Amino acid sequence: MRAGVFVLGYAMLSQSTREDIFATAHALADAARVATLQHFRSEGLAADNKEIGRFDPVTVADRLSEQRMRAILATRRPDDAILGEEFGPKAGTSGLTWVLDPIDGTRSYLAGAPTWGVLISVRDVEGPIYGIIDQPFIGERFEGGLGRATTNGPLGVRALKTRPPRTLTDAILFSTFPEVGTQAEGDAFRRVSACAKLTRYGTDCYAYALIAAGQIDLVIEAGLQPYDVQAPIAVITAAGGVVTNWQGGPAHDGGQILAAANTAVHAQAMALLNG
Repeated sequence: MRAGVFVLGYAMLSQSTREDIFATAHALADAARVATLQHFRSEGLAADNKEIGRFDPVTVADRLSEQRMRAILATRRPDDAILGEEFGPKAGTSGLTWVLDPIDGTRSYLAGAPTWGVLISVRDVEGPIYGIIDQPFIGERFEGGLGRATTNGPLGVRALKTRPPRTLTDAILFSTFPEVGTQAEGDAFRRVSACAKLTRYGTDCYAYALIAAGQIDLVIEAGLQPYDVQAPIAVITAAGGVVTNWQGGPAHDGGQILAAANTAVHAQAMALLNG
């Protein structure tokens, strides 16, 4: 098994169950689009701060988006568990869990930038098996897993396929924040950035979609939560990429994330991250 690609129990899912997962996931994404666009770039949009010592905002749109997705799941798939950023876990009995980030990139959302997104994934006991990265304002949707790897947006429906191998000196690297994690983690990131052809910041989950779409080579981050990464893992893996922690192990519980277009550039970046 190559790094970052997990052979999961989804082979045991019936075709009808897979089709129901697809239909339900798209229904969630459609509902989240309406909820988030209802408030995007609206006058006087306020945010509460969820943390002490740094600005970690949550808005009425975050909560509304997750509430509407949970309502759909309660009707369509009541036996599945749910893990959502705003309303926590809900137990289930099916062995499947829906992992929801109702707005990934709330800071961008508040600023009116269109790089935030909605993350929806389904996981079993081993990790994510299917995911959607949706950008409501641009109208792009990326999905991967259970035999699918496609994007649908202004350019139409296209297959997702990551970039072929290239040296790190020709690679494009993204991260949400210039200050990546702790001082030691930031130093490790800068070792990779110093070797990359181009480093860009601030695109939240959209950077992971760009890996799957074959536009960039690497995303490196730290301090992430499970709902931040499980949909990107499913989509990138389905497109031929690799997502692990910085040591090459599973990343679906969050923490340090190394997402790469292929195993070659992944190995180069991981060597520098680990000194």
